[in-house]
Amino acid sequence: MAEPGQPVRRYEILVLNQISANGLNRLPAERYSTGKDIAAPDAVLVRSADMRALTLPDSVQAIARAGAGTNNIPVAAMSARGVPVFNAPGANANAVKELVLTGMLLAARNIAPALRFVGGLDPAMADMDKAVEDGKKNFAGFELAGHTLGIVGLGKVGCLVADAAIKLGMQVLGYDPDITVDAAWSLPAQVKKAASVADVLKNADFVTLHVPLVAATRDLVNADNLKLMRPGAVLLNFSREGVVNEAAVLAALDAKKLAFYICDFPSAAINCHSGVVALPHLGASTREAEENCAIMVADQLRDYLEHGNVVNAVNFPAVSMARESAYRVAIANANVPNMLGQISTAMAQAGLNIHNMVNKSRGDMAYTLVDVESPVGDAVLDHLRAIEGVLAVRYLPDAAP
Repeated sequence: MAEPGQPVRRYEILVLNQISANGLNRLPAERYSTGKDIAAPDAVLVRSADMRALTLPDSVQAIARAGAGTNNIPVAAMSARGVPVFNAPGANANAVKELVLTGMLLAARNIAPALRFVGGLDPAMADMDKAVEDGKKNFAGFELAGHTLGIVGLGKVGCLVADAAIKLGMQVLGYDPDITVDAAWSLPAQVKKAASVADVLKNADFVTLHVPLVAATRDLVNADNLKLMRPGAVLLNFSREGVVNEAAVLAALDAKKLAFYICDFPSAAINCHSGVVALPHLGASTREAEENCAIMVADQLRDYLEHGNVVNAVNFPAVSMARESAYRVAIANANVPNMLGQISTAMAQAGLNIHNMVNKSRGDMAYTLVDVESPVGDAVLDHLRAIEGVLAVRYLPDAAP
């Protein structure tokens, strides 16, 4: 429904990358315009485009990343403007899980050096069959069953990898000091709990990393703890490039401490090493994952723009409130004392009766949704914007049909 006398609000969405059509279709044409040349967008949809150097107009109310990581987005700057940055955690988890399994099999069966060997054979040679038979003994591998997989990071991907590895007959050792309740429930009971990253590295034949890149995880795997790994172990990184110290990995490969480093992050430093298998950022590159991510963030973006609800924002608290009024105000503010009191007072002074209200905080950021029983005038909105610590105020006078 729309506020009496008011046209239905339309939104313009800037799309910086190719986004699945099924995702864009979640934004109905009667209310949304999407394109690559929108000058004053209400929101931005992005995949891998680097937004950190972009000048974003004041019209931008939200950014939605069709994927999990947000390193390509100026999250801190958006937080200072009261702009949520949405992502799609778990939407590409199955794709990453399958690539991790591929990486383990590549290493266990020496597939990369075997392919190089076959690729180097002269197709015109008369005794190719003999060369193949003579050469294959250099690439004998081993089976995954009975070996131990260590997982650092037990989010959606880590849990799926654990379950798949157990089904392949592997022992699984997991570590995550910040595991969520949902992840704990979905973690197979057979996973043995590790006490630390060092504990995982010391006791696993394969180690796979599934953590975000933040200050605490940069160089999480480094020269000091690589020394703990079993000789001939395999390190897999489908998380983020900076989680692993490349120089330390190369030294470990040269010392035969590591057999292989399998990753999704090619670089000039590692690409020519025979013990490295670097893939071109294929973790989420499946039709299914791209579609899942696009649908997930489009739904989240629409819910925020039309109703102010926040689900899966990396810089905002999760806030959802059922719509019971045509008159809703959404307020992003610094997490400081007496903010709710000032918001309530401003509305009471304007003669507005609060029908429902929810407020939550996350670190330095707080977010409030307020439903009132009558229209909210510009003077009230300006009063709210003038409160010290308020970052953004949005009036949402119509509910989506």
